[in-house]
Amino acid sequence: MIAPSPLYEFFKRGEVARDVRLLAAQGGFAPRAHEQLSILVLLLDDPDGEVRETADATLNKLPVEALSKFLARSDVSVNLREFFADRGVFPAETPAIDGETPLIDVAEAEDEDLLAEDEDPMSVSQKLQKMTFPQRLKAASKGTREMRAILVRDPNKMIAATVMSSPKLTEQEVESIAGMGSVSEDVLRMIAHNRAWMKSYKIMVRLVRNPKFPVALSLNLLQRVNSKDLGLIAIDRNVPEPVRIAARKKTLENRT
Repeated sequence: MIAPSPLYEFFKRGEVARDVRLLAAQGGFAPRAHEQLSILVLLLDDPDGEVRETADATLNKLPVEALSKFLARSDVSVNLREFFADRGVFPAETPAIDGETPLIDVAEAEDEDLLAEDEDPMSVSQKLQKMTFPQRLKAASKGTREMRAILVRDPNKMIAATVMSSPKLTEQEVESIAGMGSVSEDVLRMIAHNRAWMKSYKIMVRLVRNPKFPVALSLNLLQRVNSKDLGLIAIDRNVPEPVRIAARKKTLENRT
């Protein structure tokens, strides 16, 4: 079962402006399928009538075959299955292999130019600075790799959470983000709580060596670190002292 995402929690806590809620209700920015469906269902109880009606209309537009296959996945909650059963949509016999791709993605004409590839990092940064908040959300979810690398460090937590919920985010990008000292602790926690990402040894070690990663979590992960990397962590001055001490201890234990 997939736990509710940080992005979903922003909507649940009522911390999202109306224009962004309406954009999500329209399918205008498209996080992963689990998050998209959970947010759409949540918006059916939104205090704003237009948001509620739009979310309902979007749910009715979902492609039934793709939705049925998605509902057949083992990581889909019983509540979500029951919700769609009440609307006449049931799990298919064969589950969808891909659980990342959003089930609906409503793109506007402006999106193509807004999210276009740009080889000049300065131009990408300038483009992002000129964007409105909803446009930056779209860029975080549907933009280029360069846009995600910048927006994951955005001081607005919802923007960073949207980057981490992007279906376009690759494991290589997550590995890079795990080693960044310029991202927030919240982003690092998001990585640590994702089972699929944490299967990667490289991602796990980068988190342990990141000075912003919580010490308690680093100590728990040390048991997975090999002897070579334990030795490097033990002498890395950027790593918090309790983690270095624990790494030295484990290194000595491994030698005996």
